[in-house]
Amino acid sequence: MLKVIGAGFGRTGTNSLKKALEQLGFEKCHHMAEVLPSDTQVRLWHDISQNKPPAWDAIFDGYQSSCDFPSSIYYKELADHFPDSKIVLTVRDAEGWYDSAEQTIYAITNAIPDWLIRLVPHIRRWREMIEIILWQGLFDGKFEDRAHAISVFEQHIETVKQTIPADRLLVMHVKEGWGPLCEFLNVPVPDNPFPRVNDTAEFRKRIQVIKLVATLPWVLAGVIVLAAIGAVFTSGWFG
Repeated sequence: MLKVIGAGFGRTGTNSLKKALEQLGFEKCHHMAEVLPSDTQVRLWHDISQNKPPAWDAIFDGYQSSCDFPSSIYYKELADHFPDSKIVLTVRDAEGWYDSAEQTIYAITNAIPDWLIRLVPHIRRWREMIEIILWQGLFDGKFEDRAHAISVFEQHIETVKQTIPADRLLVMHVKEGWGPLCEFLNVPVPDNPFPRVNDTAEFRKRIQVIKLVATLPWVLAGVIVLAAIGAVFTSGWFG
């Protein structure tokens, strides 16, 4: 059962929030990092993208908290489904958010080669779910329109503030550290520093790996062609 629900968009410090919540005892924390490797999670979220009734209890079985996409898009539904939960809205400057999102989650989604999507059902369902819920749904298919995407980001923040009662909502920047979060959740402040995760460099490495994988069919085709040419010459066909 969820006790804490993150309503902030991905790239607003959600990875740091995930680690912070888990350190505070609200574990596990549901995050996109939990979705992609799990066939069950991908199937359940894909069902939502196909307009099937959300299986919230199954999706969050074993989780005490959530943040990041795709769950943050459904913060209102989750707040209603888990009425005793508290809502944490992570925020940051809009321009910096867009730059980060474009260079990481948007780039990695588009870097996945078509042949891999067609070949691997798990990847195909995940990619289709993300496209429908996030890029086509939340951003109206216009994420590349910077002004539009930033408008969606800013409107989301205002809508959360207007939708969730003030006594149930914390609006925070992860740079604020433990203080506001611990006071809001009524838990002791840990002795260790607040986790600050900047995974942009890791995203870039993943994108490079995906781009390398995308070239494999061409590399394989080249090897086959070279082997065939070699066989022609070594067989004496030109002798």
